This record gives sequence, C-alpha cells and structure tokens, in this order.
Amino acid sequence: MIVRLIKLKPTKLQDAELRRWLWSGAAIYNYGIRKIEQDAKIKLYHTPKRFKCFLDTHISKLGMPAHTAQGILAQAHLAWTRCFKKLGGKPKLKSKRNRFNSLPFPDPIRPLKDNRVGVPFLGKVKYHKQDVPDARIKCGRILLRASGWYMALLLDTVHSFPVKDTQEAVGIDPGFKTLATLSTGHKFWNPNEYRKNENRIGQALKGRDYKLAARLQEHGKNQRSDRNHKISRKIVETFATICYSKDNIKGMAKKAKRDGNKKRKRFGKSVLSSSYGALMGMIEYKGRIGGRKVIPVNSKNTTRTCSDCGCLSGPAGLAGLSVREWECGHCGCLHDRDINSARVILALGVGATLKKAEVYHVAA
Repeated sequence: MIVRLIKLKPTKLQDAELRRWLWSGAAIYNYGIRKIEQDAKIKLYHTPKRFKCFLDTHISKLGMPAHTAQGILAQAHLAWTRCFKKLGGKPKLKSKRNRFNSLPFPDPIRPLKDNRVGVPFLGKVKYHKQDVPDARIKCGRILLRASGWYMALLLDTVHSFPVKDTQEAVGIDPGFKTLATLSTGHKFWNPNEYRKNENRIGQALKGRDYKLAARLQEHGKNQRSDRNHKISRKIVETFATICYSKDNIKGMAKKAKRDGNKKRKRFGKSVLSSSYGALMGMIEYKGRIGGRKVIPVNSKNTTRTCSDCGCLSGPAGLAGLSVREWECGHCGCLHDRDINSARVILALGVGATLKKAEVYHVAA
C-alpha cells in the first residue's frame, strides 16, 4: 500500500460544500468524543462497528455522504481506544483553535480519469496534473491546508525502487549544524529552513496576516519533508546495513523548552526544526522496502567514546558541545566529534569491537 497526495482544484460551489462538510464533521466528531466519555462513566462501551452507525437516522439530514460521517465516528472511537490503551492522550474537542480539517472517504474510489476524481455528492473534482500509479484506490481522505484542498489516496500497489548491490554498513550520528554524519565521513548539512523563514513568519504574525503565516509554515514543512526524502533515499540505496542513533527527540525539545536559559530554548527550537525523527522514520520504512537492515542504537556515551580504543575520553556535558575535534587521552588519536560518534554507533550496531578502523566497513 502506498499513499499519493493530489492537489484539488474545486469550483466555488464545491469549495463551499466541502467547507460545510467540515463544519458538520467537527460536530459529528465532538458528538462521538463526548458520547464515549459520558457512556464510559456508567461503564457502557461500544464496539467500533456499532458506534459508527449511531447517527444513521440523522446522516441524511446533513447532506453529506453516509460513509464519511461513519468514518468520522470511527475516527473518534479510535482516538479513545488509543487513550484507553495509553498509546495517546485524551482526545480534544474540535474548535476554532483545534480545527477539523479532513474528511474520510473509506469506500473504494473509482479510477482517475482526465485529471478528475469522483467524490460522492460533489461529482467530478479537478486536480493538478501529476503522475499517479495505475492501481486500485482503496480509500481516500480530503484535507484542507493553508495552500488549498488536497486528497490523499491509498493505492493497492507495492512501492519499490532500485538499490545498490553492496554489503557495506554505515553508522549515522544526528546533529543540528550537520543534519546527519555518516561513519564514512560524509556529512549532510542542515539547510535550516525554519531559521530562514522565521523572520518572514514573525512579520506576517505581527501584521495579523495569519493566512500568509500558515502558508510560510507549510512551505517550510514541505521543504523539510523533501530534503528528508532525498537524504533517506540516498542512504538506503547506498548501504546494506544502516545503524542510527536512537534519541528521544521530543524529550530533548521539551526539556529545552522548560529550561529558563535562552540558549537552551534556541537549542530546543533546533531540535524540532532539524526533523531528525522524521528522517529516521523514512530510513526505516524505505529500508524495509529495499531489503536493507536498519538497526537503532542507544546513543549513550557514543560521543565520548574513542572509536579506536573504546576509552571514554571525549568531551561531555553541555560545555563540551562546542568541542568539535578532540584527542583521545589514552591512544592519542585525533577525532572529528561527529564522525567518531557515527563510527561508534556503527560498531555497536553490527557488534564489532572498537580496535581498528577496518571494522566500520563490514558485511551485514
């Protein structure tokens, strides 16, 4: 299964109808959230199939597809299920600050034809021309973003891409100035998309042009997603075994936000804008597609450890972040901080010993 996103070009009437559906969808979602919460207090629980049919007698009055309303109720039920299983927090009601911006279409959708997609109750909706795999469309979801309407299509096909025939392994060390450093010595520099757009977003917010600010934020998000896709694709195509540092990215950002020090606050912003967690997620699923072996490694002491002798002689703590090159006090080897850390991560991932540089290019 793969997902393809197409940008829609609805008419004015179709746009108005979709916005009305979003308003009704928010009411349905809030009803589902409150209904489950109130019934749980009296120990009354509902199965997913039964709960999504609660409004069958009222859906015809809403003027929207029945399976869309059922999909919204199923979404509310899933939110509470995740909460009860402690996989997520308590669901929040939709409001002006927490908008309901998507409409599910769980039934199969007819094949695309002449740059048009068929939507129940709307007819044929145009979309910007793009290449979409010729496959069965199992379901879809219409999204409202700052740049317009989109439709996510779930295609019943297999995604594949060519990979290099190799047995080479690599370790990846995350960073902020360098987004990812490989054990081979190659560095992917962080373009810092958010930092470049930060002033423009601030100007738009000061001028109360919230639409422009939303467009700029979405543009930055698209930039980060694009460079992560390109970097992850290149790494998966080149290496057979990929070991990466498994860090608590959200925890690092939250800790930095709680700190009163301004430098730590800027560090927290760098954690989120680097989008390292999204990059590792892309490497994991693309590695499965390409038949690669992806190994997460505990990052504890990987920066302090000498990749040649294994001695903990490297810089430590926040004060040591400014030290980018250091010399091992035990063996005298001179290290680049990031490359050394990537080599230690590789050695830990493949189970090699920290003695010679030859262990960093081993068979998977």
